[in-house]
Amino acid sequence: MKDCFGIEADDIKSKKLWLFDMDGTVYKDGNVFEGSLELLYEIKRQGGRYVFITNNSSCSVIDYVRKVRKLGIEVDEDNFFTSSQATVLWLFKNCPDAKIYCQGTKSLVNELRSSGINVTENIENIDVVLIGFDTELTSEKLRNTCEILCTQNVTYIATNPDLVCPSSFGYVPDCGSLCQIIKNATNKFPKFIGKPERIMVDFVREKFAYDVAQTIVVGDRLYTDIATGINAGVTSVCVLTGEATIESIKNSDLKPNYTFRSVKDLWHMLQTT
Repeated sequence: MKDCFGIEADDIKSKKLWLFDMDGTVYKDGNVFEGSLELLYEIKRQGGRYVFITNNSSCSVIDYVRKVRKLGIEVDEDNFFTSSQATVLWLFKNCPDAKIYCQGTKSLVNELRSSGINVTENIENIDVVLIGFDTELTSEKLRNTCEILCTQNVTYIATNPDLVCPSSFGYVPDCGSLCQIIKNATNKFPKFIGKPERIMVDFVREKFAYDVAQTIVVGDRLYTDIATGINAGVTSVCVLTGEATIESIKNSDLKPNYTFRSVKDLWHMLQTT
C-alpha cells in the first residue's frame, strides 16, 4: 500500500510498538475517528502493543484511562505515557527536592504531588515554575507566574510546546501559546519537556523492551509528533485528521516517513498482512 505521496509503506506491517498521539489522531473532542478502534484491535491481535504518548498535560494518567475507556478503547495505565510523567522524570533527575509553582490543572498538580513532587500555591522562594496545558487557567495564575519569573531566579519549564489543541469547532490555545503570552510579559521562555524531545519514545521502548526498528510514532503534528519520531530515530506516520495538511508537509523541513489520510488507512494496511 502506498501513502498520500505515493511512497510504498509495506514496512509498517512489521512494527510491534505503536506510539499514538491522541487528540487529532485517534479522536477529537471525545469523538473517535473511524478506524481507530479497529486499528488498535488489529495491532493487539497481531501481537503488538499500543501506547498513547500525549503532550496534553491537563489530565492525569488515571483520568485518561477513564476517558479513553468510555470511548470504547481497551486500556490500562501501561497504555499511556504523558508529558506530565516525562516532566516528573525530568524534575527528579534535574531538580530533586525543588519547590514547584505549577500553572496547570488540578489534575496535573495532583499527579505531580502523588509522584512526590513538592508543588506549592505559595509564590515565595520558588525553585521551578512549571507551565502545563491549563483548561482551568485564571488571571490570578498568570499574574503569579509572571511575578515569580520577574522577581526570582528560577528554573522555567513547560510540559509541551503545542500551540493549539483540537476541538469540535477548530482549536483552542495550548501550552505553547500560553508560554508565548507569558514571554510577551516577562521576556522569558521555558524549556519544553514533552514531544518533540525523545524521552517519551525512549522511556516506553525501554520499559517494554522494543528496539528502534520495531517502533512507530503516529500523530497529526509535524513539530511535535513527527519531530519526536525523527529525534528518536523511529518510523513516523503523519495523519491528516488534525493539524498537519498535505501543503504544510510539503513546505516543512520535518518530513514524516509516511503520510495517510487517517488511522483507518493504517488499519486497512495491517489487514492485508
